[in-house]
Amino acid sequence: MTDQQTETETENEKDFGQALAEFEQQGGEKREDPAMGAKVSGKILSIGEESAFVDLGTKSEALIETAQLKDAEGNLTVNVGDTIDATVTATDPETGTLKLRRQVAGGGGKGGGRGKQNNPEAEAEIKMAWQHGIPVEGVVSGINKGGAEVQVRGMRAFCPLSQLDLRYVEDPAQFVGQRLAFKVSQFEEGRTRPNIVLSRRAILEEEQKSRAAEVRSRIQVGSVVTGKVTSLASYGAFVDLGGLEGMLHVSEIGYSRLAHPKEVLNVGDEVEVEVIKIEKGKDEKKPERISLSRRSLEKDPWQEAASSFPDGTEIPGKVMRMESFGAFVEIAPGVEGLLHISEIGGGRRLNHPREALQQGQEIQVRVLNVDTGKRRISLGMATGEEGGSYRDEGTAARSATSAAPRSPRPPRSDRQDRSDRPDRSDRSDRSSGGSGSGGSGSSSSSGSGFGSMADFFKNAKRVK
Repeated sequence: MTDQQTETETENEKDFGQALAEFEQQGGEKREDPAMGAKVSGKILSIGEESAFVDLGTKSEALIETAQLKDAEGNLTVNVGDTIDATVTATDPETGTLKLRRQVAGGGGKGGGRGKQNNPEAEAEIKMAWQHGIPVEGVVSGINKGGAEVQVRGMRAFCPLSQLDLRYVEDPAQFVGQRLAFKVSQFEEGRTRPNIVLSRRAILEEEQKSRAAEVRSRIQVGSVVTGKVTSLASYGAFVDLGGLEGMLHVSEIGYSRLAHPKEVLNVGDEVEVEVIKIEKGKDEKKPERISLSRRSLEKDPWQEAASSFPDGTEIPGKVMRMESFGAFVEIAPGVEGLLHISEIGGGRRLNHPREALQQGQEIQVRVLNVDTGKRRISLGMATGEEGGSYRDEGTAARSATSAAPRSPRPPRSDRQDRSDRPDRSDRSDRSSGGSGSGGSGSSSSSGSGFGSMADFFKNAKRVK
């Protein structure tokens, strides 16, 4: 044997020894076996006709049925080397091999499971999923008063409306025909079939928690993030930041004054916002309260108010609200000026601006003064603009009545001649009944034709 051959064999022995040491070192770093029901991720090492080997990086080997890796047509959806997510469902007592399962496959279309209720194999799988927290797939086949009917492996199950999504679902019919993932929250044996209750919300909450942890680690006050509007209220909009929910107050949506966020936002809109405050929450499910602002990312319109609206400029505006002392008029998005009540009446004295204006009315105004420091603008009515362009019917009627000229009184010559008036002496005669009437008086002597009051009541009794 030559010296060169000896050196070559020595190098091969070193390479083999090094590889063996590395293998043993890697084997020593393997983790403990996961517990029953644990979610794991591993790499497929080989795929056989009945099962496939999966490397989880643990001490024990793992197997998964090949059927779990196929689609509805029987085609493999993965290849050797791919990484899959699964759940540990059992351990072989003889070999110690871990048995894995992906989501329990769903089955049955709309109403397709009514003839397959007695399915021991499907019942066993769903029961195992309930015991170990394994997700199942099902098709929503219908909606009833309390929730949704779901077909899982030909078995009929029920999902309450409160468990169909993270939030209240106004139109649950939108889920009919969809294949969704659920968790089995209740499984009770029955005489004819088991009572199976599902929850999709539990799956969504778990996904939300995992996303929230990632988002929580990277956001802080001052961070600019993109979120999706999930719901609207009169006081603001709730925005999903990817597992964490923030509050966008109505005053922080923009510089323009809004009565309700729905004026500019819709559910499902994506918005870019800035995190302006993070506080500790009172609810365990929401450990933090995140305040957001879209206004902080916009340019302040008051910075250019003085240059944009010099004194004397006549511009259109919109009446936003009214007080007893005047009306606030928006002359640009986020910029309002005060139109004092003394500037509105057009010479008339007003008790309130609403006597001449109405909210939302478009008017022409003139800029009197701009104070950018105090963010105040004084306005007046534009030249030729009628301050009383809006008046209610009562005000208009009163104005028309007061404006109508009065007819002059006729001259004294046209009035009734005093000589034509009856003699006042007749009154005394009627009151006394006449000097020759014997004190009683008669109807013929009475100016009214009824005689005295006593005679009037006597005649009334006779008529009865």
